[in-house]
Amino acid sequence: MSPEAAISRGVLSHAVKDRLLERIVAGTYPPGARIVETRVARELGTSQAPVREALRDLEALGVVEISPFRGARVRRPGLEELLEAYGVRAELEAMAVRLAMPGVVTEDLDAMAALLDEMRRCADAGDSKGEARADAAFHARLVDSAANATLRRVWGQLEPYSRTYITIAVPGGDRRAMAELHAPILAALRSGDAVAAEEVIREHFTTARASLAERWARAADARSAAVPVGS
Repeated sequence: MSPEAAISRGVLSHAVKDRLLERIVAGTYPPGARIVETRVARELGTSQAPVREALRDLEALGVVEISPFRGARVRRPGLEELLEAYGVRAELEAMAVRLAMPGVVTEDLDAMAALLDEMRRCADAGDSKGEARADAAFHARLVDSAANATLRRVWGQLEPYSRTYITIAVPGGDRRAMAELHAPILAALRSGDAVAAEEVIREHFTTARASLAERWARAADARSAAVPVGS
């Protein structure tokens, strides 16, 4: 394969990965769903090679699992794994706050305020997917304001994984209350107090972890109640 062909295929596989990730986060491919290489290649008008590479990249992100002779499926992790992901994100974003505070600009804060308003609008409209997108963009803007490429890369590998399962695999909860959890973050950033902002970020994720655990338990109870006696 020529270097030019390798680069072209690499760019294509990245585009396919982004498209598949969008579908996973949107719930088009829910946890446990198969992702068939030939079908994706046909839908996107490409060969199977970039689809296969995209699936390997998604496997590395923890979003997809690939088994011999069974193909690729969207992963369905357990509660402990999801709670661990929240803990890691809390520390990454606390670091982002610490790095961003000396130079956080009005443009960043205004953008985050607009995203918080979007979360509120989506929550009031019952648009959980729209709220999840605004939520992700809010946190991405915070991490980007740290201007640390390594931090952004590590965070970017974890965030799609967390968002997929928290918004799709474990739905429910008071969406407006979850949106309002972001208001203290914005207020702390506006205050210029880095220590307070780090504390608020960690508290945000502590509350979000508790909400996830509660929703997970309710979903498990609902599944148990739905199983017929004697089955």
